[in-house]
Amino acid sequence: MPPKTAAQLTVVTEQLPKSRVGMTIEVAAEMVDATYERVLTRLVSRAKLEGFRPGRAPRALVEARLGPAALREEVLETMVPDVVRQALEEKSLDPIDNPDVEVIELERGRPARLKATISVMPVVTLADPAALSVPAPAIDVTDEMLERRLEDLRQPVAEITPVEREARTGDMVIVDVEVEAHGAVIESESRKAMEAELKEGVLLPELLAVLPGARLDETRAAMVTFPTDYSEPKLAGKEATIRVTVRGVKEKVVPPLDDALAKQLSDGKQESAEGFRAAVRTELEESAKAMGKLAREQAIVKSLVDGSLVDVPEALVDRELTSQLESLERSLGRQGLRLDRYFEYLGKSLDEWMKEERPDAERRLKVDLVLGEFATREGLEPSEEDVIRFLEEQAGKDEELKGQVEELKKSPSARRYFASRLRRLRVLDRLVKLAGGVHDVPNPS
Repeated sequence: MPPKTAAQLTVVTEQLPKSRVGMTIEVAAEMVDATYERVLTRLVSRAKLEGFRPGRAPRALVEARLGPAALREEVLETMVPDVVRQALEEKSLDPIDNPDVEVIELERGRPARLKATISVMPVVTLADPAALSVPAPAIDVTDEMLERRLEDLRQPVAEITPVEREARTGDMVIVDVEVEAHGAVIESESRKAMEAELKEGVLLPELLAVLPGARLDETRAAMVTFPTDYSEPKLAGKEATIRVTVRGVKEKVVPPLDDALAKQLSDGKQESAEGFRAAVRTELEESAKAMGKLAREQAIVKSLVDGSLVDVPEALVDRELTSQLESLERSLGRQGLRLDRYFEYLGKSLDEWMKEERPDAERRLKVDLVLGEFATREGLEPSEEDVIRFLEEQAGKDEELKGQVEELKKSPSARRYFASRLRRLRVLDRLVKLAGGVHDVPNPS
């Protein structure tokens, strides 16, 4: 359809919830009649009626054979997409999904009326970053933390000796493991002669609660609920019984920290136990400072997002969930599993999964939208040159990526990834400074 003047369309918009816009479009009768004429001309040129050469049948006969309903449908298919496009351009609207169009009135000789509902990128009302009050958390390095770290560093040189007694916390045990769910043994999760350390953070808490005190060839059992994202679909989100039979016990003795061990553990950098102890405390303090800095950055972002207003469109949430689902399907495919079977193991339908995941998807999108608006407002969007320099700098620090720099530069997905990382760093840098903190960030501009 050739371009029409604005006078042939009257467009009235209204703001709807969830960042949707309703459009009531009136199409001039002249445009309606002209569309009918073009459609009929096209149909006549293609018509093959008995007694007439192709394209020579009378217009009235072709229209009668086609019928008013079919002709109207042809007119709708021809006119509606172009009318909606013109209305969007007139109102400077950029839809993020296909408009939902309802035809209210359409007949020859009269103006047509349409109603269209579209989702658009939402307006983000940012909180004032300078008004954010997020104190830096104080993380003190205690003597207990230092001793725990010193013990961890001495673990690799501990002496491990077989003993003939019951298993105790801190021991190494040789065990046979059997996992059962719904009356069936899960062979992929069962093990023979597996070595395990009876230590918090190493062994499942449920097993750590029942194994101490077990003797040779004794079996202990514990009920365990597996996370919903567990790699074995038969156990994901399910409760199972884990039976552990002790086949051997080894005592683990960590040597005391003396000058000789301090020199060994520090590769000769420290000559004494006290020097090593002081160096480890300094490392812990630097780590605590970095963790505090990270915690404050995260708190500032959360405070900005919580204080900002944005109505996340359902269309964006649907798109995010679709992307998440496709990623899950690819991950399962690499394990030789099908998505429908995975949901069967979980005991839920696709609709139930979508409903459960929707709130998290909406929260992620709100963070992205708020930080994206902040980046735009502050002029933090990196240029193509900035991204390439950042890519080169980051890849140069990664042994696996060093030889792929030129390939990464040519990859649109790689450039988008590094652009997103650089934008995020710049946003954090500016936010921390505006909120009263200091944060050094690579800025290759």
